[in-house]
Amino acid sequence: MKISVFGLGYVGAVSAACLAYDGHEVVGVDRARTKVELINAGQSPIIEADIREIISEAVEAGRLRAIEDPAEAIRDTDLSFVCVGTPSQGNGNLDLTYIKRVCEEIGQALSHKAARHTVVIRSTILPGTMRHVVIPILEEYSGKKAGAAFGVCNNPEFLREGSAVIDFKFPAKTIIGEVDRASGEVLASLYTHLDAPLVRMDLESAEMVKYIDNSWHALKIAFANEVGIVCKSLGVDGRKAMETFCMDRKLNISPAYLSPGFAFGGSCLPKDLRALVYTAKLRDLELPLLSSILQSNELQVRRGLQLIMEKSHTRVGILGFSFKAGTDDLRESPMIEVIERLVGKGYDLRIYDKNVHVAKLVGANRDFILNRIPHVSRLMVDNIETVLEHGDTIVIGNKDPEFQTIPGRIKDGQCIVDFAGISNLASLNGQYESIC
Repeated sequence: MKISVFGLGYVGAVSAACLAYDGHEVVGVDRARTKVELINAGQSPIIEADIREIISEAVEAGRLRAIEDPAEAIRDTDLSFVCVGTPSQGNGNLDLTYIKRVCEEIGQALSHKAARHTVVIRSTILPGTMRHVVIPILEEYSGKKAGAAFGVCNNPEFLREGSAVIDFKFPAKTIIGEVDRASGEVLASLYTHLDAPLVRMDLESAEMVKYIDNSWHALKIAFANEVGIVCKSLGVDGRKAMETFCMDRKLNISPAYLSPGFAFGGSCLPKDLRALVYTAKLRDLELPLLSSILQSNELQVRRGLQLIMEKSHTRVGILGFSFKAGTDDLRESPMIEVIERLVGKGYDLRIYDKNVHVAKLVGANRDFILNRIPHVSRLMVDNIETVLEHGDTIVIGNKDPEFQTIPGRIKDGQCIVDFAGISNLASLNGQYESIC
């Protein structure tokens, strides 16, 4: 394919070089003459492992060159990657100056081109930027319609400095956000040789994935550092402790617990987190990340309560109120907190959980429900049908498999508030809403 790459900084130089290495004809575009001259001389404008050799070989083979003229690049290629910088503004927002300027230049060039061209934004941009900034500028300056006269995609990069070439050749995943199917097909054809998942999605989801990745990486570093601080204060080898932690690929380093949903509860997580934070306070240690987790959890309970109250129904049915499906444990269940607050506000409730029966409960759970929340036990019913007949708002509190059929069983005038994420429904005639 004939490809142009706008912006020959870190991402652009690596992308251009690796695409040329794959056999494509690549034209790099940059306003900085120094970068253009370096590329054309077979040299790299950045310091990165293996990149100089790849650029030199590609230039010598005639597959890579650099120019300053955007119009020439659009005229001579079929697909353009935009890899310009999106630096931070003083308030933390992104500075889209370079993105806007390049889109204006590409749009102007597209106005003179009859053949369909595909524009791919590789720069890191916030969700909504493609839809509300990039596409409107391209359409305004080209006088053409995106998805019809020209293609548009978002293709976030996941290149780490120091291993960018390896990351390009052997990615963990390839993400394509597409304005239409044809645009995605053109871009996807570049990656068919890669042994990695290729995910095609809407523009906003693709834009968001990069931010999720980087926020998670930052969170992991901060978490490990705070754990290390506590370990050192206790005379524990923090590195050894974290190495042992990372051996668990079933729960610790895995997709486990990474599905958006309701607050955590149970007999372990809140108790142990409080104990660790208390221990840190005794030693005058500041742990802003670990100390904020319970606060964040409490805010999720409030969000759930607000979601129910916004439905303006006083008759509410609760399906599942143990802290997790498949257990009868009610200790520190966030659903109990929601139920008690709704009762206190005068809501008329019926609640059901097949695993929670007062007659069968023993030990700590029986003591908890009979002595701590006896008013809640009086609201419990023995079957789903009673809850569905009673409630105008039906709240799904955990992922018990028997709740999977609920969206198909509600009547006109009823609505579902789903804390557990049992359904992928975006909406059910406005009757279904998930907390995340």
